[in-house]
Amino acid sequence: MDLYKEALQEFKTFFAKALQSDIKEPTAMTLATVGEKGQPSARLVLLKDIDDQGFVFYTNMKSQKGMDLKKNPQAALCFWWPSLDSQIRVEGTTEAVAEKEADKYWATRPRESQLGAWASQQSEVLSERSILLNRYEELEKKYGNRPIPRPPYWTGYRVIPHKIEFWYAKPHRLHERIVYQKESSGWKKHLLYP
Repeated sequence: MDLYKEALQEFKTFFAKALQSDIKEPTAMTLATVGEKGQPSARLVLLKDIDDQGFVFYTNMKSQKGMDLKKNPQAALCFWWPSLDSQIRVEGTTEAVAEKEADKYWATRPRESQLGAWASQQSEVLSERSILLNRYEELEKKYGNRPIPRPPYWTGYRVIPHKIEFWYAKPHRLHERIVYQKESSGWKKHLLYP
């Protein structure tokens, strides 16, 4: 097994443990992006897929994170699972998922979340909450029982890693840090001091 596949397998092993644990939202990950002026911004998003290409989340492309990724397609992810005493960090480049992939995931979303994606002008100023709620109600009436199409501005992004770090809590703050990093000669694995 090559080192990249080893890193992904290590992630999948810990992710499976997180899914079976008492963690309320094990798919939550911090996503950090950098805006046009070099200002970093972080927020929580949900991991929706992990495959050999990378880590997938979905969002409105007109949101702050969507605009950041359009200008600078670099991103970092951080998973923190306290009950497992572990943290996993990922750094890489991003790309939009294929239209078919976005459509397939969209079809699995609860109807209310689909309506919410249409109703929200994510990251725009909202003068009062009733405007958002009214937009939602109007969309409910518009679509009735019919299928709700995916908005053209809503898609998934895949973070294609060039670095994956596993952090495991150990006694006396002598934590274990294992890094898999892509270099010009291929993937390398090494330990870091805590």
